[in-house]
Amino acid sequence: MTGNRDTSGRALDRRAALLALAGLAAAGQAMAEASAIGEVAELDGGAFAERNRVRRLAMRSEVLLGDTVWTEAASRAALALQSGSKVYLGPEARLTIDRFVAAGGDLRLGAGALVFDRAEGLPKTDIEVRSAFGLIGVRGTRFFAGPSRGVFGVFVARGAVTVAAAGVTRRLGAGEGVDIPRRGAAPSEVKPWGKARIDEALASVLG
Repeated sequence: MTGNRDTSGRALDRRAALLALAGLAAAGQAMAEASAIGEVAELDGGAFAERNRVRRLAMRSEVLLGDTVWTEAASRAALALQSGSKVYLGPEARLTIDRFVAAGGDLRLGAGALVFDRAEGLPKTDIEVRSAFGLIGVRGTRFFAGPSRGVFGVFVARGAVTVAAAGVTRRLGAGEGVDIPRRGAAPSEVKPWGKARIDEALASVLG
């Protein structure tokens, strides 16, 4: 009988240890998922972030993995991310950070316009920016994406991106842009944007 109790006790101890380890792993994962991956570098007006709760952002506020960040009307914000990338959000923009590591990330533009900027001297990184209009593949560049003259426009100021929508993929280099007239439509042929349109698009985000 004593041997049976000892065996049973050891089994219970092992189960308790395994459950404790599982709990620690889950807590560690939750902490990792909530880790800060950047901060607010510039702010003009009102901006908020939400992961488990809504937070009003201020200068130097942390940006967390999994956050949805948005700006109010007539407001702008710039997010400095740990890998050296910077994301500028125009008025009434909405961005979700689904994944972000040194080697790449996944961002979702839910509304408004952004300018993504990564200095040329930094290591290349594979980042995807998703929107209802298409998928933008990024590697170390500066580009605009968002509403422009009645369409969803993508313009590359430096570097290169790919834009994929409706089964069509376009590659854009510096000075080039595409238009996506509506959700579900393919991107237009790649063409240079004129200075007036470039200035207008960048000003819609940067002011």
